[in-house]
Parts: sequence; C-alpha cells; structure tokens
Amino acid sequence: MKTFSMTDVGMRRETNQDYIFTSETPVGNLPNLFIVADGMGGHNAGDFASKYTVETVVSLIRESGLKDPAELIGYALRHVNESLLDMADAKEELHGTGTTFVAATIALTHLCIANVGDSRLYIVNDKITQITRDHSLVQEMVRMGEMGQEEARDHPDKNIITRAVGAAREIEIDFFEMELEPSDRILLCSDGLTNMMEDDEIRRVMCSQRDIAESVEKLVEAANKNGGKDNISVIIIDPFSDEVKRC
Repeated sequence: MKTFSMTDVGMRRETNQDYIFTSETPVGNLPNLFIVADGMGGHNAGDFASKYTVETVVSLIRESGLKDPAELIGYALRHVNESLLDMADAKEELHGTGTTFVAATIALTHLCIANVGDSRLYIVNDKITQITRDHSLVQEMVRMGEMGQEEARDHPDKNIITRAVGAAREIEIDFFEMELEPSDRILLCSDGLTNMMEDDEIRRVMCSQRDIAESVEKLVEAANKNGGKDNISVIIIDPFSDEVKRC
C-alpha cells in the first residue's frame, strides 16, 4: 500500500477548515484509516469541528474493543456528534458548527467506507466512479429527478448540505463495502476539489502522473488554477502499489 495526502487553503479563504488523517498502520482494531473532514461554521467554529471530530474519532477507535469497521466508526461518530452538539449548546461561538466526514479502511481487498455530508470517495481505474452519495440539497433534488447533474453543478444552493456531524441529535451515516480490484486507486476529497474539477478531469490528472504523490499535488494545483474557491483536501490510496496501473 502507498498513500499520499495534502490539504490546502485554496485561493479565496483565509483559513483552512478542512482536516485530514492518514495511517497505513493499524488504528485500534482497524488495519489502517483515512479521513477527510470539511468543517462549517463562522469564525473558528469550522476549524474546530473538523479537527475535533477527526481527532476524537481516531482516539475512540484506538480505545474501543469493537472489531467490525462499520460498527466501530459508527460508534465513534455518534459519540462525537453528541459531544459537538453539547459544546455548541454551551458555547455561543460554536453555535452552528459541524463538519462533513468521509472515512475509509482497507482489510486485504475489502474496502469499508463511512460518509456524512458531501466530501467524497471515488474509485479510479480505467474510469472514475463516485462511491459515496452527497448529502446536499441539490443532490437530493437530482436524485428525485427535479434537476439534472449539469444544472446541479452550478446551482447557487449546491453547498447547502443536508447531513453533517454536529447538525442533529440523530446522525445518519452512510456505509459502503466493496471488493477492490488490482487496478483500483482510492480518492478521498473535500468539495474544494470537486467543485473546481469535473470527475473526468480528476481522472485525467491522476492517470497522467508518475506516482500518487505527484497526482495529489497536481490535483490541488489544478483546483487552485480553476479558481480555488474553497479549501482543498486530497488523499490518494494505492492499495496494490506493486501492481501495474492501466488508466
């Protein structure tokens, strides 16, 4: 396995409210762990929410005796969700704070994913496939057939998310499981990347670089060149790094 990650403030924001975590080695009972969180809220609330969520989830996973990946990540996220809401109730400066969250862990060829919000996980090989579903107002309208994907891309409400860690007492988490193929690479990212680049452009950049480190750097560079309107976070995982890649 090889991984590389980067988070960047972008061209328009003064602070970076994204927070990432990567570990190729075990985290508690998980064989590895990769997380992207994109915070929201005024002042420092977004910074706090993403950092607190990721660090606390990782800490809870390390301490827990649970072994099933979905059960373990779900337990940690629900605990953090309650804590964020309690802190927001107690401190006015944290009112409205919250964060997206997408995480992945890999056991041999088996990939387990947890997702809340509109940060994404893709599988990239000879095509690019979004595995997670965006929990956003506009994407809900797309799923209901009320607008097309092209219209959704430039819709003024595309950044309104319908689920987040810290948004409601009952947190809804999507879990996905799949078997990986030798040609698969995994991309986790915040919407600072996907709002600036089409999926096919992301794949072209990934497939035209010598290694995943260069792919990450070129993706961030391209998102900034396209406007860099938000913070940009990218993690690429090559689970079978000794295999030949064919884009």
